[in-house]
Amino acid sequence: MSKTVSAVFGALSDGKTITKYIMENKNGMLVSVLDYGAHVQSIQLPRENGGKLEVTVGFDDADGFEHRSNYQGAIAGPYANRIGGGRFEIDGVGYELDKNEKKVTTLHGCGEYTHTLWDASVSDDGAVTFRYVRPDGLHGYPGAIDARVTYSLGDDDRLSIRYDCVSDKKTYINPTNHTYFNLAGFDSGDILSHTLQLNASRFTPVDEYSIPTGGSLPVEGTPMDFTSPSVIGDRIDADFEQLRLTGGYDHNFCIDGADGALRLAATARSEATGVRMNVYTTLPGVQFYAGNFLNGGVGREGKPMNRRCGFCLETQYYPDTPNRPEFPSCLFDAGEHYRSETVYAFSGE
Repeated sequence: MSKTVSAVFGALSDGKTITKYIMENKNGMLVSVLDYGAHVQSIQLPRENGGKLEVTVGFDDADGFEHRSNYQGAIAGPYANRIGGGRFEIDGVGYELDKNEKKVTTLHGCGEYTHTLWDASVSDDGAVTFRYVRPDGLHGYPGAIDARVTYSLGDDDRLSIRYDCVSDKKTYINPTNHTYFNLAGFDSGDILSHTLQLNASRFTPVDEYSIPTGGSLPVEGTPMDFTSPSVIGDRIDADFEQLRLTGGYDHNFCIDGADGALRLAATARSEATGVRMNVYTTLPGVQFYAGNFLNGGVGREGKPMNRRCGFCLETQYYPDTPNRPEFPSCLFDAGEHYRSETVYAFSGE
């Protein structure tokens, strides 16, 4: 159970106020979330010297989230990741979506969930629930979706994100959280010395637009193999077609044994600080993105967010699932609830 307080974070360019909700557990761990985009704004871990270690790469001002964002800490939806060609069909009816990436693909729901103010409520146990009801047809997506995202911080240093979404029309639902992590500290440089283990023996290969080409491939014998702890930087620039196409790691990994139960998907660790993060999820996939396209934009405390200064582990259904019947389906009937949970659990050595 955490104690939660709220404070004004800043204002959007239209004058609307952003509110920050700060959760603190008994250990002194702090997690701050915003009603704008339901962002994770900050995760601070207590250190033995009495200080705090900020392990997210992002912003400490409203302008950053509104105008300089690469989805740092955001909830992405209604469909996270990419949809090839910006189109899909449901029961023979075609839907054309806005194409916000290279005018070819639809990425992260065109930023809809990321760039809206959500309604917020705080429960007796300190959990914060954000709610947003999207209009039917916005950006081409069918269905008025009532989306709820609940953040809760346990005294075991576990940050849980629970999703509950329901639409008035049959539609695809696939939200995620897009926090960039650096377990050595947000201003410590790149994440190439971190170790990572993914409980995934297969991944979904992509084309030049980062759209899955169909099916999955084994990671064994390739630079995509993180089935045992591996240093991120050791093979990120290997002469391997999939890494050349995406400028480094930016791929969906198929979680072994995924069956809807909460299971361990990934473990990341900073050798510099000893901080470890386990990622658990009920979802079938996780996108490992190594921050290849960060370009030095101004972030927290005015520090540049340089290439590969943070990594993402975005739990999800696979990219372009609406156009890939061989992938696990995230098509939900009208009135049928999408529910999932992802947990980021922190520890030190």
